[in-house]
Amino acid sequence: MVNPNYTSNPTISRAGAAVDAGLQAHMTKVYALMGGAMIISGLVAYIFGSDLNAARQGLETTLIPVSMLEALYNSPLRWALMFAPLIFIFAFGAMMHKLSASTAQMVFWAFAAIMGMSIAWIFAVFTGVSIAQTFFATAAAFGALSIYGYTTKKDLSGWGTFLFMGVIGLIIASVVNIFLESSALQFAISLLGVLIFAGLTAYDTQNIKNTYLHMRATPDGQAWLEHAAISGALSLYLNFLNMFMFLLQFMGAQQE
Repeated sequence: MVNPNYTSNPTISRAGAAVDAGLQAHMTKVYALMGGAMIISGLVAYIFGSDLNAARQGLETTLIPVSMLEALYNSPLRWALMFAPLIFIFAFGAMMHKLSASTAQMVFWAFAAIMGMSIAWIFAVFTGVSIAQTFFATAAAFGALSIYGYTTKKDLSGWGTFLFMGVIGLIIASVVNIFLESSALQFAISLLGVLIFAGLTAYDTQNIKNTYLHMRATPDGQAWLEHAAISGALSLYLNFLNMFMFLLQFMGAQQE
């Protein structure tokens, strides 16, 4: 039955459609940037990790000189490589909006490459099959959580402080366990890490969406959103990568 009190407003309909199209374009860009970073990290990790595995078996490396691998992974320089991504994140976050969007994107790609070098050791420790299985399991979980964050009507903003404090706790516990080498503590860190970054995936996805809706109508909104897309991609990239690394502690089968 037609409601006699209903009147169509084409202007409002067109505005709503424009918002939807703009939001979809923004989210597509975020996921594309994140995907590009994941590809870069994966390729760099595989190249360095495969050659590191070959070097440890006394075989000839393909691309990376043995001397470079020894310096990066078997000398004090490994500590710099281990903590470089963390330092990079804080520095990049502080300076991102001072850079042009194109420069910020290039810095993001560079960060992805450094992260790939930092996690390359997994290819020398775990089997390729278990790494692939963990990756696809992480992708499925990430996709479901991100969809939930995008579509849910529940306000997830209250999770932010709790999850951020959880990340700080994970960093501190991980640094402490470098020296303690406790398997029980590592298990607890991995379990909490999966849960925390699962929550952050939903939280960050909703935050990216809400940021777009808030900023799109401001005078400098479009220019600001160029950087917001990179920032959002960085957040989701880190959530995916950390979930993957923590899940690998449970699902990864070590090489014999």
